[in-house]
Amino acid sequence: MRDDHGFEQAGGTAAVSFGRAFVPVVELGALDRLRAAALRIDWVPDLGSRIGSLEWWRGAATCAALCATAIALAPPIANPILGSVPAALSGSDRDEARALAIAPLAWGADTGRHMAANDLVVPLTEAPERPIEERTATIGHGDSLGAVLQRAGLSERDAQDAVALIAGAVPLGDLTPGKQIPMTLGRRPNKTVARPLEALALRARFDLELSLKRVGDGLVLSRQVIAIDNTPLRIQGVVGSSLYRSARAAGIPAKVVETYIRAINSKFAIGQIGAGDRYDFVIDRKRAATGETQIGNLLFAGLDHGQKKTQLVQWNDGTWYEATGQAERQGTFTMPVSMARVTSSFGMRFHPLLGFTRMHKGIDIGTPWGTPIHAPADGTIVYAGRSGGYGNYIKMAHGGNIVTCYGHLSRFAARSGQRVARGQVIGYSGNSGLSTGPHLHWEVLRGGIAVNPRGFSFSSIATLSGEQLRAFKAKVAGLLAVKPGA
Repeated sequence: MRDDHGFEQAGGTAAVSFGRAFVPVVELGALDRLRAAALRIDWVPDLGSRIGSLEWWRGAATCAALCATAIALAPPIANPILGSVPAALSGSDRDEARALAIAPLAWGADTGRHMAANDLVVPLTEAPERPIEERTATIGHGDSLGAVLQRAGLSERDAQDAVALIAGAVPLGDLTPGKQIPMTLGRRPNKTVARPLEALALRARFDLELSLKRVGDGLVLSRQVIAIDNTPLRIQGVVGSSLYRSARAAGIPAKVVETYIRAINSKFAIGQIGAGDRYDFVIDRKRAATGETQIGNLLFAGLDHGQKKTQLVQWNDGTWYEATGQAERQGTFTMPVSMARVTSSFGMRFHPLLGFTRMHKGIDIGTPWGTPIHAPADGTIVYAGRSGGYGNYIKMAHGGNIVTCYGHLSRFAARSGQRVARGQVIGYSGNSGLSTGPHLHWEVLRGGIAVNPRGFSFSSIATLSGEQLRAFKAKVAGLLAVKPGA
């Protein structure tokens, strides 16, 4: 505390002074005074600060004295100390030591007991090829099987032979994008030719695996039929705070849950479902003997909400029927094209090309050429082709004796007999047939009679009967017999 001000406050800043303390004076001897003076001297000051001061010179003198003392007390070295020289290695001992040393790393050696090249090694002009190679080809969008195989390294002849054998077993259109094809390529005589195909495996369908193997100069195809269990999957549970989250937590795919919600919503509002209600899913499922599982579409949508049970089954036409065989549908048609501008309304009008007044059975919607046309509701394409003054023409049935028609198209995006969903593109507007410019002619027929498409709403009840009703009830009974979790 010799450098601090207020020595009497050494107890801390919070200490309170009650006057100067009484310190008894003790007489010190000469040796004690010398020892106290020596203790107050800093013998090893920092030589990097206060350079040139008296304290610095004292430190420098101390350092010089210490160095001189160390040199003076060091023992003299008359002769150098010699180490023993190891004996020279030869033979296998030399190769072993060379492989374990650091120097062989520059010659291509690895660590451990991996031997480096010695004088007996003859350098190669090029690296040798592996006798066989394992490769995997993947079918992409828009790919042909032949192009995929040639990209994987097959010759044109091997690729053509493999495609011909596979095409004889399954349609090539069944090979979906993303399918992987493992193959084995053999030894080739030189690097100027492609490797020959030795073996190839292809999961052509979920229930069929194809394999190609080289026998002599040709390829031989073998089929392996895989046993499939088609038992549907049934999952039941409590709705809880959210029907969607509860079903997804049970492992049901998102698309299946969305289909279930749309089916149930056709009977009553989803908001009326309570937390204590129980859902019931029956889903199409295929299980292969090789262990793979394939989840399909929703087959049965059930909901137990109190005193009432809702049981819906999808029939062959895509309509959801109640277990009794009836289906009630209500709704409105959306406009088949976006940014719609009606240029000619429903009713009597003067035909601009024929030159006389007649009934206009639909409405004309002015659109730029090539505008996509969307299905206003779920339905089935009854006809897609040319139809007199309508030009390119599409006729679509929606059930309940309701049909919609679309004329003057430029091209089609759906074919006859195809099942389409609400909002799906079925064609593109144009100027075909008797038309003064690009537009869409849209008709709605109920029971064969034209009605005004604008603001049209429908409510229909479809009932199965006869053989269809018996087949439907047999399907319902089979689905209800499936055990949950089976």
